[in-house]
Amino acid sequence: MKQIILILSLITSLSACANSPTGKAIENSLKADPLLQTNTPAPQATTAPVTNPKPSIPPVELPSDFPSEIPPYPNATLQTVMPPTPDSTAVITLWETTDPSNVVQAFYQKELKAKNWKIIENSANENNDNLSAEKDNLKLTIAQQPNPQSDGKTYFQIRYQPLPVETVSSPTPTPTSTPTSTPTPTPTSNPEKPNNNSVPKELSPLVSDVAKLGIFKAPNSQETGTLPDPNGKITRSQYARWIVDVNNQLYANNPAKQIRLAVPSSDPVFTDVPTTHPNFAEIQGLAEAGLIPSPLSGDNTVTKFRPDSSLTREDLIRWKVPLDTRQALPKASLDAVKERWGFKDTSKIDAGALPAILEDYNNGDNSNIRRVFGFTTLFQPKKNVTRAEAAATLWFFGFQGEGISAQDALTDTPKPQQN
Repeated sequence: MKQIILILSLITSLSACANSPTGKAIENSLKADPLLQTNTPAPQATTAPVTNPKPSIPPVELPSDFPSEIPPYPNATLQTVMPPTPDSTAVITLWETTDPSNVVQAFYQKELKAKNWKIIENSANENNDNLSAEKDNLKLTIAQQPNPQSDGKTYFQIRYQPLPVETVSSPTPTPTSTPTSTPTPTPTSNPEKPNNNSVPKELSPLVSDVAKLGIFKAPNSQETGTLPDPNGKITRSQYARWIVDVNNQLYANNPAKQIRLAVPSSDPVFTDVPTTHPNFAEIQGLAEAGLIPSPLSGDNTVTKFRPDSSLTREDLIRWKVPLDTRQALPKASLDAVKERWGFKDTSKIDAGALPAILEDYNNGDNSNIRRVFGFTTLFQPKKNVTRAEAAATLWFFGFQGEGISAQDALTDTPKPQQN
């Protein structure tokens, strides 16, 4: 009972104090903070992982002067554009596609004919696998490119360049008065301009020795010391015969290093070199020895030899170097060849010729490129070889100091053959 009375008195006291200043203070101190009611705690920030985006490689764009008459292949990606050089007016664009090479060629055969391009026959092309055409003073070449990565893709070039325009002489105006006739001077030879029938002096000693071997002798002729038309072009068929003849003469006493000639009963490797061809034995022999590209060596796309086409620099080195080293050539890349030789036009060399060109560098001063072309920063792989240049490569067969020259064959007494 006393406790109840005490509680009631406390309630009465608090009620009385509620309206007093002290009561108000106590009441306010017990209220909740209004700021705490409205300010909610900020959510804890989470750190997102930082990723470095890969830099985007801008696509290669066609040159601004790319002719609209050239149809782009619909399923190809442009990889590289090589502008003209001081040595060539051609613009080269390199393309990549997953379609087979024969599909690409068939597309351009059809499209170029539809656009009234003049297709050049294969026998006149620099490579049988290429497709060449002309239209409106423009030359176009669709060139198949070897795939160095063997990833199943097809690489091809679209090369275009203006055709040289023939200079038309202006008509001679009719004179108004009869001019005084003057005697026509007798033309004299220009000592600074070399005679087209003379061998360049740097190559003259080499060509002279090779000529004495008799490989340039015309039928029913006894002359063996001169090279006819030394500055003219040499065909692939002619060089095939030369290289076999000289090799077999230099190694007349070493049958293990001779190139065996093909017999007439052999099945022709190339569709354009039948057994009736005058140089069938030499060309077929080179193919059967694996010294030139053919289906026998795994190059199933090379079905024609093109015997009447001009020999190019890259083919010259590709055929000759294996006969210098007498061993398998190492693998090579464009970067390796450019690093060694320093050629500014290395990118124009076919992949199949790179190993021979790289190994030729390792032959020192006896390398074919140094001996024939001298010091140069341009290889010009598609340039035609002259007859004198081709003969000069045959003066020496060997590698890194060991070998035999035409001079050796002319001065040494032949050793008797053993049966």
